[in-house]
Amino acid sequence: MSVNACTRWAELAAALLLCAVLASPLWAQGAPGEGAGRATLGSPQAPAAAGNSAAKPHDDSFVIGNDDVLAINVWKEPDISRSIPVRSDGKISLPLVGEVQATGLTPLKLEKDIASKLKNYISEPEVTVMVQQVNSQKFNILGQVARPGSYGIANSPTVLDAIALAGGFRDFAKKKSIYVLRQGSGGESRIPFNYKEVSQGKNMSQNIKLQPGDTIIVP
Repeated sequence: MSVNACTRWAELAAALLLCAVLASPLWAQGAPGEGAGRATLGSPQAPAAAGNSAAKPHDDSFVIGNDDVLAINVWKEPDISRSIPVRSDGKISLPLVGEVQATGLTPLKLEKDIASKLKNYISEPEVTVMVQQVNSQKFNILGQVARPGSYGIANSPTVLDAIALAGGFRDFAKKKSIYVLRQGSGGESRIPFNYKEVSQGKNMSQNIKLQPGDTIIVP
């Protein structure tokens, strides 16, 4: 084969290779309209369809009380959504909804009540109620502590936690004779707490978790 023929064959091969390289993006894309709306590997997923917001679980045992702070979200309605405290009369007030009873309800029940009132203005309203701050559930600590009074019951405090919140003991506190008064279905019970033992790591079962309405007496 002559030199000129070899040269022509080399030029032809190079041209074919260039065409293949230029055409490869078109093959990767596929035909127009093919795979439309379908996520490809490594590409961001399309957002979920409107209205498919995931429902958040609720603790049906929690009951809203006065002074609790609620985060109320109405989907696609920023003018209604807000953070709002429960008033002393047990109610909250929202645009379009007006006044709604909140105290005594679970967050899930309040969601349904708000959504029911919004149906007069919004088609299929989606309402979420979250408790931002629990201010209604409290315990009391009285007697020979630095700061006796009522305290919010958050993060499951124990008797030791309560004593620390109240600033510790006064000089003449009877640390072996502390007790917790608790209201139950069978009436009031008295739960002893010996600070001397607990502080030494003994009989730690005395250091119970407090419940709403408990009263600690430090004689």
